[in-house]
Amino acid sequence: MMDFIRFPMVLYKNNKNFVPPLIKGEKEVWNLKENPALHYSLAKQYLAYRAGKIVGRIAVMINNKEVKELGIRKVRFGWIDFIDDVKVSEALIQKAVDFAKEHQLEKIEGPMGFTNLDKAGTLTMGFDKLATMIGMYNHAYYASHFERLGLRKEKEWVEYEIVFPEILPDKVLKFNELIKEKYRLKVMKFTSKKEFLPLIEPMFELLDQTYRTLSTYTPITDEQIKSYKDKYFSLLDKDFIICVADEHDKLVAFAVTMPSYSTALQKANGKLWPTGWWHLLQAGKKNDRANFYLIGIHPDYQKRGVTSIIFKEIYDIFKKKGVKYLETNPELEDNKAIQLLWQDYNPVNHKRRRTYSREI
Repeated sequence: MMDFIRFPMVLYKNNKNFVPPLIKGEKEVWNLKENPALHYSLAKQYLAYRAGKIVGRIAVMINNKEVKELGIRKVRFGWIDFIDDVKVSEALIQKAVDFAKEHQLEKIEGPMGFTNLDKAGTLTMGFDKLATMIGMYNHAYYASHFERLGLRKEKEWVEYEIVFPEILPDKVLKFNELIKEKYRLKVMKFTSKKEFLPLIEPMFELLDQTYRTLSTYTPITDEQIKSYKDKYFSLLDKDFIICVADEHDKLVAFAVTMPSYSTALQKANGKLWPTGWWHLLQAGKKNDRANFYLIGIHPDYQKRGVTSIIFKEIYDIFKKKGVKYLETNPELEDNKAIQLLWQDYNPVNHKRRRTYSREI
């Protein structure tokens, strides 16, 4: 398992844009006590060797909720990395095909995780950009290997970088106040982490309501909510959490941003000890770059300008914290509703990624 986890750190050892994950977190992915998705999924991991040396890896997974509740009969493959040799990538993909045949499923798709909240997509543009904590990094040859092996584009995501303006346009400020007044909305303020802790479950409920209309979306379980809370709560900064409530104090929208931990994770090199924790702590305190992680908006308030309230609050926080650059999380290329959030701020599409699939 440690060889499986460490292989990318060997493959990308001298790559300045690769961001290694924390080894502790990667081990927890495969621990039944830590990853609730394992309770309803099947999974296997493989390593490819040549002359006693590791040259590739892959994990194959079946999300039984997806298969049984949505009727999507596929094998997910992820954690796939390999040297630039098509014989290696072919052997790895064959494991996904064999797994699908063994369980009488109809297709394979990846790279992706167990659920739709996990990392997904081979990078196809932006190889010269620093990776983020929630985005996978890979060599440029991955996509061509998949295509040579008969896999075709399934889904595509885009990512944007935004340079924050010194001053927001008056029209943005006026529109922001107009929307708050029209729908009687207010921004919730927190003085400590403990204050927004009770909102974690409502946030995930909003995520469900926001994305449940997508054909590929699977509901988030209570166990997953607890897992994500335990995993990420310590990294959250109360000032980077935007919550919008109605006149009855009910949460109707939220957004989660975080300081960029990419450089800190590179310095940590997969380990919290002895100094990794310190690099992460410093990145949280002083950083000119941030990442956009999650957004949820109740269906009743979608397409009503609520995103302008969110962005105005993000702008105010970043101005106060000295953040000049925002990098969005991967967004499906046809998710125009989310992309409208950035349209007035000259977003630059600097990364693209996609999953590949093949019928069995």
